[in-house]
Amino acid sequence: MAEKRKLFEEVGSMDAARPVTQAGVIDRGRKSGRGAIRIWLMILFALVFVMIAVGGMTRLTDSGLSITEWRPVTGAIPPLSEAHWISEFEKYQAIDEFKLQNAWMELADFKVIYWWEWGHRQLGRVIGLVWGLGFLWFLLRRQIPAGWTPRLLLLGALGGAQGGIGWWMVSSGVTSGQGVLDVASYRLATHLGLAFVILGFITWYMLLLGRTERDLIQARRAKEAKQFGLATGLLHFSFLQILLGALVAGIDAGRYFIDWPLMQGQFFPPDAFSIDPLWRNFFENPGLVQFMHRISGYLLFVFGVIVWLRGRQSAHAKTRFAFNAVMAVLSLQIVWGITTVLYAAPVHIALVHQALAVVLWVLILRARYLSAYPIATSLRGTS
Repeated sequence: MAEKRKLFEEVGSMDAARPVTQAGVIDRGRKSGRGAIRIWLMILFALVFVMIAVGGMTRLTDSGLSITEWRPVTGAIPPLSEAHWISEFEKYQAIDEFKLQNAWMELADFKVIYWWEWGHRQLGRVIGLVWGLGFLWFLLRRQIPAGWTPRLLLLGALGGAQGGIGWWMVSSGVTSGQGVLDVASYRLATHLGLAFVILGFITWYMLLLGRTERDLIQARRAKEAKQFGLATGLLHFSFLQILLGALVAGIDAGRYFIDWPLMQGQFFPPDAFSIDPLWRNFFENPGLVQFMHRISGYLLFVFGVIVWLRGRQSAHAKTRFAFNAVMAVLSLQIVWGITTVLYAAPVHIALVHQALAVVLWVLILRARYLSAYPIATSLRGTS
């Protein structure tokens, strides 16, 4: 005859045999890697930000053509002797930029611009190394969250492409007998544009990794779709303005027309279509290029106000604050852009203008992210 059990004994034995339900299954097993990968991405973000600033300084000091060869590996070693320095200087003396613009330079002057370009390229190598070592570390330790391996590989692929595009840009200015003094402006715009794309992906990934997958899935149910769409449009519009700014920088158009709101006393610049064929004016005519940048800036500001007014209607305090921050920096950027023109784009003012573009880009991405994945706080009016 089976032995009778007490009620509490039966319940206890059944509980012991039953599988325990665990919370957070989506993030289980790889959760520890999210925070570490986010820190790694923060390091990459800082490096890319510095890279953009150094690239801007390289352009503003006309240093980009000082190294006339692309040596991805051996180029990491700078000249170590006087003979090597003279050899590098002779290569630079053979191109049009030296012959037509910098023939006054001595070896000491050349070293200044050489170090800027070498530092720019070296920083690119450091970024590639930080990405490669970090990716392998997390991959071998199996700490990459599910579905994130292709995303992190994308960063490496874009970084590699950026190196190739960088030389494609520089090679357009390494000429002899063609009268070319700078790199092609559209290639410069491509190079800078890709840098912002890379920074954008890093920023988006950092934002996503700041919360668990479970939290993101729940937050997505409260997505403010119209607001998200407007923020996406503002992101694309600002990217266009960044490309136009690169065209301005590429031909020093910011130093040609230094009055505002008119351009040499008129709304539309004189001789805006003086270059043949016609299409080249949109890339190489200083008046037309700066005019496009100005008009695009005005339209961007107007659209930014529309997006901001919509963002203020969000039910979430942090989202509203994010759109307020976008509007504040956008307004500052417009004022600073006008200041840059009025002072003929000196190096320090132009660099701040570029840095503000990065800040605005990141803030738009954050506002867009919070529209897609809002963070619930207290009720509106009491938050």
